[in-house]
Amino acid sequence: MTTVTIPQLREAIPKHCFERSATKSIAYLVRDLALIATLAWSAFTFIPTIQSDPARLILWQIYGFVQGLVGTGLWIIAHECGHGAFSPNQTLNDWCGLFGHSLLLVPYHSWRITHHRHHNYVAHMDKDTAFVPKRAEELSPQKSTQGGRVHAFLESIEDAPAVVLAQLVLHQFFGWPLHMMFNASAGRKSAPEGVKLGYLNSSHFLPLGGLFTRAQWKKIMITNIGLLCVLSMLYKFGQAFGPAMVMHMYFVPWFWVHHWLVAITYLHHNHVDVPHFEDETWTFVKGASSTVDRDFGFVGEHLFHNIIETHVAHHFFPKIPFYHAREATKAIRPVLGESYNKDTTNMMVALWSTFRNCRAMEQVLSKDGKGMVRMWVK
Repeated sequence: MTTVTIPQLREAIPKHCFERSATKSIAYLVRDLALIATLAWSAFTFIPTIQSDPARLILWQIYGFVQGLVGTGLWIIAHECGHGAFSPNQTLNDWCGLFGHSLLLVPYHSWRITHHRHHNYVAHMDKDTAFVPKRAEELSPQKSTQGGRVHAFLESIEDAPAVVLAQLVLHQFFGWPLHMMFNASAGRKSAPEGVKLGYLNSSHFLPLGGLFTRAQWKKIMITNIGLLCVLSMLYKFGQAFGPAMVMHMYFVPWFWVHHWLVAITYLHHNHVDVPHFEDETWTFVKGASSTVDRDFGFVGEHLFHNIIETHVAHHFFPKIPFYHAREATKAIRPVLGESYNKDTTNMMVALWSTFRNCRAMEQVLSKDGKGMVRMWVK
C-alpha cells in the first residue's frame, strides 16, 4: 500500500499544470458544440432524403454512434465545470456546466454534488457513490435455505457467456438512469451524515431528497428547470418532425453517451488486481491510488479529452484541467511507483473481462502485509 503523500505528488507536478484558462476551455466547449451541431444538421438534412430504407437505417445508426462520441466529449467538459477545472471563475463554470449537461439531460448540480462525494471517498466500501463492489460474505447465504438454493443456482450459471452478456447489456442500458433515479451502485453510507436512503428519497431529481443537504435545494431546482427546458424543446421538435426523428437525432446518441460514461467510470474503478478498502483501513490516498488509467487511442485523446488516460491524476487533483492532465500524469507516475495503475487492454475487451471477473470482494492481507484490503474473489 502506498505511503506517498499529497504534498509529494503536488510538488512533482509542474506549477503550470494547475493553471486554468477560461479562454482555452471555452474554445474546447465551442469546438464540441460546433461538431455536435454540424453532425446534427448533416443528419437532419441528408439522411431523410436517402430512398433505400436499409441504407437510411444504417446511416442513422452511424450518426448516432459518432454523435454519441462527440456528445461524450461535451459531457466531459461539463464534468470539468463541476470540478472547477474549466476556469478560475466558479460562476462561469456552473453556467457552462449547467448548459452542457442539461443538453444531455444530465442533472448538473445534482450529479456534481454526489460526484464530489465519490471523489472524497473513492474505493471506500460504504461511502463511495459509484460502482461499490459487493462483499463476498454478503453473497454466501446458507445453501439449506430457499434463498441459498436460488443463489447457488445463479452462482452456477453466472460465468456462462450468455448470462454475462445479458447482464452487461442491462448494465450499459440501465446503469445511468438507475443511478440517477435510485442512486444505484452507491455505498450504503454514501448519503450526507445521518441520512438513511431508500427508494423514495434517493433520486438525483428530488431537491429535498436524501442525497442533498437542505442548503442545496435551490441548486437542484435550477438543475431541474434546465432539464425541463431541454425536454420541452425535444417535445416541440417531436411535434414538428415526429417521434422517430427525435429518437434518431437525440435519443440514440444519448444512449451512446451514457454507454460510454458507464463503461469509462466502471473501468476506472474496477480491475481484478486493484483493491478497495473498509472504513478502518481506507485513506484518501489509498482510494485515489486505486483508480486505473486506461487507453482509448484517438478517441480518448481527441474526443474524450484524455479522461480515460489520466484518471489517476484527476482523482488526486480534480482541478487540473484536462489539457494539462497528461503532463501531470507523467509527473506523478514515478512518485507513485507500483501504486500507479495502468491497463492498456482494449476498452471493449477490458469491459467484458472486468465485468465477468470482478463479481465480489473478499477481505485479505495486503501485498506488503501491513493491513487488510478488499480484493476481487478469483
